[in-house]
Amino acid sequence: MGDNQSEMSEDEDKPSDLTTAVTTSGGRGGGEVSNKSRSIVSGGCSGDCSSLYPDQVLENVLENVLVFLTSRKDRNSASLVCKSWFRAEALTRSDLFIGNCYAVSPHRVIQRFRKVQSLVLKGKPRFADFDLVPVDWGAHFSPWVNTMSTAYPCLEKICLKRMWVTNDDLIRLASAFPAFKELVLVCCEGFGLSGLAMIADGCRQIRVFDLIECGVDNDDGVDWISYFPESGTTCLESLIFDCVELPVNFDALESLVTRSPSLKKLRLNGTVPIQELYRLMVRAPQLTHLGTGAFNPMDAAPGEEQELDLSSAFDSLKYLTCLSGFRDMVAGYLPSIQPVCANLTSLNFSYADINAEQLKPIISRCKKLQTFWVLDSVHDEGLQAVAAACKDLRELRVFPADVREESDSPVSDVGLLAISEGCRKLRSILYFCNKMTNAAVVAMSKNCPELVVFRLCIMGRHAPDHLTGEPMDEGFGAIVMNCKKLRRLAVSGLLTDKAFNYMGRYGKLVRTLSVAFAGDSDMGLTYVLQGCPELQKLEIRDSPFGDTALLSGLHHYHNMRFLWMSSCKLTLGGCKEVARRLPQVVVEVISDHSRTGPNLPPLDEKDLNQEIEKLYMYRSLEGRRNDAPEFVKIL
Repeated sequence: MGDNQSEMSEDEDKPSDLTTAVTTSGGRGGGEVSNKSRSIVSGGCSGDCSSLYPDQVLENVLENVLVFLTSRKDRNSASLVCKSWFRAEALTRSDLFIGNCYAVSPHRVIQRFRKVQSLVLKGKPRFADFDLVPVDWGAHFSPWVNTMSTAYPCLEKICLKRMWVTNDDLIRLASAFPAFKELVLVCCEGFGLSGLAMIADGCRQIRVFDLIECGVDNDDGVDWISYFPESGTTCLESLIFDCVELPVNFDALESLVTRSPSLKKLRLNGTVPIQELYRLMVRAPQLTHLGTGAFNPMDAAPGEEQELDLSSAFDSLKYLTCLSGFRDMVAGYLPSIQPVCANLTSLNFSYADINAEQLKPIISRCKKLQTFWVLDSVHDEGLQAVAAACKDLRELRVFPADVREESDSPVSDVGLLAISEGCRKLRSILYFCNKMTNAAVVAMSKNCPELVVFRLCIMGRHAPDHLTGEPMDEGFGAIVMNCKKLRRLAVSGLLTDKAFNYMGRYGKLVRTLSVAFAGDSDMGLTYVLQGCPELQKLEIRDSPFGDTALLSGLHHYHNMRFLWMSSCKLTLGGCKEVARRLPQVVVEVISDHSRTGPNLPPLDEKDLNQEIEKLYMYRSLEGRRNDAPEFVKIL
């Protein structure tokens, strides 16, 4: 399950400044703003203000106004007014968002923004989650942490997504920022347990330590949990390590939880059995978010699991609103969560292989549920139960228990139709199936017109409407026509150029589009590139789009964050033409020899008709990067 509730949103506000590479989400908190404003009114500006140049006076005033702007889009617009506004906005920017680590250099960032306290930084394109981007492609965190370590002594928060982070990076981070408080790593790799130990040992003020869908190396089994301070209360508010597949020292973990009265979020990995979960729940009744770990007794002593009163332990969690985990679950323990169901707003069963009969007693009690993730093992019957009980549902994700293309998914158009009829407040859906109809998708577009995210993944290539045999054009066309707030769309199944024509005509707010195994000709992609003015992220795989389609978007690529195309019909000549005509867009051709072996012919730059395996394009202030591996050719 590559996606996670705690992930950074894939649909960010449209960036506009620093060649649309760097954006922000605001300045300081309200208390600091109020104090600073009061100091001006009461004469806090010492000296003779009349001696200042007019521009300096203006910038002083602007600094105290701009801190109230919390929208990245608004702050970017303000920075474009004039040079004074540009400088003042940079001085008040404390939260920095960089959607592509190669769009701007760390040096350029620290030259412009001097008071950054929080950084969000993204690396590899999203298709890395599906093993389409080689592991050693790049997105190294090292140049960023090395540059920031001297420039931002007050840095408190870092959130990284799909970055290559080494143990040395984590050691540098722990030693360079004395006030560091929050580290969130999402889908990152390259580090191990020893790096985690250095964060636990060196960041004594850490409040948030979240590892989400990361690959963590063993490092000789370092006992990283025991590196947290052994005595005294901690500042921990969130500890998430469910992706760490190695056992943890439970005694150290239990001691840490006991000494963390502010801990609100705790998500355990699959090595924590249910009897240890019980002990942690008893010691942390203040939890609002809980990931249960294995949810089975594992190696419990004879009779030990019978002594557990799990229902009472769950009942003691009066503030619990988000529940996840359930890895390797023993279904007989599932009823024990019933005492908390009435207060849950988020429930994640994406690792729980349960059926409809096991789901019904739980979901019928979840009247406040707004976010629900589940495996398709619940069948259409389980989704019908969700539709009957969860009238306030805003987000639904249905994942496949069997990810093979040829698998027969037990959910279909029947389940989707039930959800659309019962959950009218739905805003976001990700739905895996291998049987779908246009009628069910049209019904969803009418029943749930507030949809912002619609991702329908019909497993199996080029699957038509399973009742009529027609392409799925009308279904996806209805989504873009009737869901006026749609920002993110993923399409699949048998689609012709007609579906893409609908997207270009009606998808005026679509920012992220994912296409797999779809389309007839170059016209399909041309409709999208010429008709979707807000498009920021476009990812395409195994579709018949070639050079003509690629060149039809030349007017728009400088406004996009990235374009990814793999296993399409691109040639080297078409890619070179884009690079020639758009010098501020980096055009990477990825041969991926490191994964596919030596049978692929090397890239011959003189053969303009040579087919390209993978194309990754993105805007950048810096031009070509200097850390590209041999299998990446930058045109």
